[in-house]
Amino acid sequence: MLAAEGTGVATYARALRAAQQSLSSQALLLSGGEASAPDSPQSRIDRWRRSLRAALPLGTWARQDAVRFIRHDLFRLGQAFFTAQGRLLPVHVPGPVGIMHWSYPVPLRVVGWRNLYTIHDAIPLVRPELSPIDGKRHRKLLRQVALHADAIVTVSRSAAKEIVETLNLSQADVIDCSQPVAVVKPGSPTLLPAGLEAGGYLLVCGSVEPRKNVERIAMAYRASGTSLPLVIVGPNGWHSEGIAPALQDSPGIVRLSYQSRDTVIALITHARALLMPSLAEGFGLPVAEAMTLGTPVVTSATGALAETAGTAALLVDPLDVEAIAVAISTIARDDGLCDKLAMAGRDRARLFDPACFAERLRVLYDRSGSDG
Repeated sequence: MLAAEGTGVATYARALRAAQQSLSSQALLLSGGEASAPDSPQSRIDRWRRSLRAALPLGTWARQDAVRFIRHDLFRLGQAFFTAQGRLLPVHVPGPVGIMHWSYPVPLRVVGWRNLYTIHDAIPLVRPELSPIDGKRHRKLLRQVALHADAIVTVSRSAAKEIVETLNLSQADVIDCSQPVAVVKPGSPTLLPAGLEAGGYLLVCGSVEPRKNVERIAMAYRASGTSLPLVIVGPNGWHSEGIAPALQDSPGIVRLSYQSRDTVIALITHARALLMPSLAEGFGLPVAEAMTLGTPVVTSATGALAETAGTAALLVDPLDVEAIAVAISTIARDDGLCDKLAMAGRDRARLFDPACFAERLRVLYDRSGSDG
């Protein structure tokens, strides 16, 4: 997660790490190290055999700035153990006990420690048609996580509600700590791809897949009558084969695949508006980033996206192409509305300050430590 780029869960993992380091000089890191072999049918069989041990010890690797616990293939072994036995793989970490905050619901637990798990959303369970994750397996995993977790952390009230209802949990066991936005500064216009001018395009940011509602956005864009180009930046994702070809042939649509983080921030900074009326999200990081950067937003009127945006965005029914088209037309021509949304967005974005996130974690960790 820490090495990955371009996804909300990877961004969350890095922000979580930074917040922990701001709270304690004893912020440690549990690492899966380098994979012992490329993924293949034989390597999966080997991992399955190795995972049948009752528990895994960890070695330590000291660095000047931290102590890192490392066990090669740890996360793959955890998945193999869960597939074979339907349980979380117990891991023994040397030294005094502490709090282990897993940034994603992985099938692992540190024996004797307080185990906290961030579950970003319940989309594979409540909207399985929008997720490539095996809902049946994921439900079993989340039930095991809930069974062993000292607390479940999530990123919005909407996500917390769905997790509680779907897994039949107590509201007290699922804590919304929201998600920080760590955009240090606006992106430079010099980083914009050739042909794009600051303020002269609309932006869709994210992978092309059904959940992101890109097909309806493209239809609404064509119906809006705006002359501004629509830039869609992000890789082709799950089930993109029925969506991506139509985007390539649509007049006015500029399709950009994977871009560097700096280029993405520049694209968000200088867009006329960000369009993100997704069908389902746990939080909606691009919406929060756009508001932080003073870029107007069009997003969904329901769920986590509406919660993240508050009243600082133009909200639409994500299933209503005509409503999306009207919003696009309005935001493309109404300078006063854009200025109003930009100002409101900056105010709203203060909720996602990294220092506020770190303070919410401190309260959670203090409570978890006092319970142990």
